[in-house]
Amino acid sequence: MKKLSFVIPCYCSEKSIKKVVDDIIKTVENDGRYTYEIICVNDCSKDDTYSVLVNLAHNSKVKVLNMAKNFGQHSALMAGFNEVTGDIVVCLDDDGQNPPSEMFRLIDKLEEGYDLVSARYKEKKSTLFRKIGSKVSFFMSTHLVGMPKGIELNSYCVCQRFVIDEVVKYKNAYPFVHGLMLRATRNVANVYIDHQDRSYGQSGYTLKKLLGLWMNGFTAFSEKPLRLATYVGVVNIFIALLCSIILIIQFAMGILLNYSLFIAINVVLFLTGELMFFVGLLGEYIGRMYICINNAPQYVIKEKINIENKEEE
Repeated sequence: MKKLSFVIPCYCSEKSIKKVVDDIIKTVENDGRYTYEIICVNDCSKDDTYSVLVNLAHNSKVKVLNMAKNFGQHSALMAGFNEVTGDIVVCLDDDGQNPPSEMFRLIDKLEEGYDLVSARYKEKKSTLFRKIGSKVSFFMSTHLVGMPKGIELNSYCVCQRFVIDEVVKYKNAYPFVHGLMLRATRNVANVYIDHQDRSYGQSGYTLKKLLGLWMNGFTAFSEKPLRLATYVGVVNIFIALLCSIILIIQFAMGILLNYSLFIAINVVLFLTGELMFFVGLLGEYIGRMYICINNAPQYVIKEKINIENKEEE
């Protein structure tokens, strides 16, 4: 009998995580085809999430990792991935928007021969801010990471164990899980799933966290942003030359107008700002390389429940 490993990053979900876990257990046991384990990773929640997880862990199939500080969703996933023992790994959120009752639509699709199957939503029940964030992440995965055309990769997904075994080989401090999965396989499919309303609270993703996630994707898997700087620079050289020629002609004809000086100043300011932007982008690459060279931790686990230390196995 195959085993399912569920990995759930948990952040400030004290009022929703119990229902998510209960729904997983009910769905899997009613199906009867698989054994299972549920790995909940508490990403240093500010509320009482950890206490709820401790109570859930009275069921030995519910395993808990407690992070020492908030490392972010993707680092929490990596922590869970390093503890899975199942043949199929299922990733889902802690807020109830990914209905566990739909999991076998994804799993059955995976069993058709795919390596990775992700939920795809006809309509996302998220704020405009999160929808924009999802669009940016989708663009990034498609154009920078190389996601197959027509495929959408979301947080509710299932994959074969070998994909996770490849993902956990990445030890650097800035994981971008979707990119790591797509490094391992392009044999990906989608299944349409209903996206539920959030059962409690609001998303833990702030603008700062989303920007950090996007920067991980930009800098960890592609040199295209740096290549873009070269292309933009070439275009700007031609624009600057064209503006210079126009100003010289106007000056020679004695029709240099006040607005011409205004345009020249704005062009200089634009080019200067653009230059600083790409210098900053280059700095992000170099800074992240420096942090990775210094072995900054991807995550730090403070406590484990129902999980044996690998040294003891």
